[in-house]
Amino acid sequence: MSNNILIVAEGRDGSLRKASYEMATVAKEMARGLGGSIEAVTLGHDIGSCAESISKTGVTKVYQADDSSLATFAPETYATVLAGIIQKSQPGVILFPATGYGKELSARTAAKLDVGVVTDCTGFQVENGNLILKRPVYAGKALATIKPKSLPVMVSIRPNIFPPAAVDAASAPIEKVAVDAPPPRAKVLEKVEKEAVAVDLAEAKIVVSGGRGVKSPEGFATVRQLANTLGAAVGASRAAVDAGWIDYSTQVGQTGKTVAPQLYVACGISGAIQHLAGMSSSKYIVAINKDPDAPIFKVADYGIVGDLFEVVPVLNEEFQKVLSQK
Repeated sequence: MSNNILIVAEGRDGSLRKASYEMATVAKEMARGLGGSIEAVTLGHDIGSCAESISKTGVTKVYQADDSSLATFAPETYATVLAGIIQKSQPGVILFPATGYGKELSARTAAKLDVGVVTDCTGFQVENGNLILKRPVYAGKALATIKPKSLPVMVSIRPNIFPPAAVDAASAPIEKVAVDAPPPRAKVLEKVEKEAVAVDLAEAKIVVSGGRGVKSPEGFATVRQLANTLGAAVGASRAAVDAGWIDYSTQVGQTGKTVAPQLYVACGISGAIQHLAGMSSSKYIVAINKDPDAPIFKVADYGIVGDLFEVVPVLNEEFQKVLSQK
């Protein structure tokens, strides 16, 4: 088994997601300590542009599994194809983004190959040629340090922790891989697209979230105004989602999405441990809540005790003034 690193790139609608470029950054840093080369793999249908993009991030080779049977993400089929590529390339570390795609595909592929998997990592280091990984545990209250007993190991990295790699290197060779996988037992009959959002929550640099304190669907208009001003994604706590005030796709937390933006603004969110698990890795956290004893203030870098319907419009106005001067 080599010390080479294989990036499993994730594409959507013919283009790579930002998290795939972040994996390239991670792979380069790992390779400095492990000493191996970096390869990548793309899976899907009509994904030539994805393979070409990842080939320019400094990798030495790209495996392109392009077939009509991979047009829709079917974990069972994708895992079979990916397992075959891994057995051929023999990497020591297989990198995935810790997205829904990466988490499901890494788990299924690891089970097929009987190898270890470490999910949702936020940091790593290489000591004496050994890979050491760090990931949040206990809803973000502690960091676990994990040293794989052996290679290969599958590792998923939380998005927005590492900067994306630049696409400025010479194109690496692209090897087209024959796809020979049995049809999945579950078949996608229809794909219904949700209403497009201006900023993808999973990849946003700024997130403005609302919780129980928003009080109603109409209350989220205030949250959206601030998000629009900052060019941010809109998030929500489980309480707001369960109340039917906003779509489930915006939920941040243990049973929702895990985000790690540069700035997280929590409006009317008390800070239950389940919510903190999904956003505590944010670089800067701003909390706005009427309750001075709300748990959210314990993790916030900046806290404002007050009614969000009074505070947020003022913040929005001030941000508009500042941004208009740029």
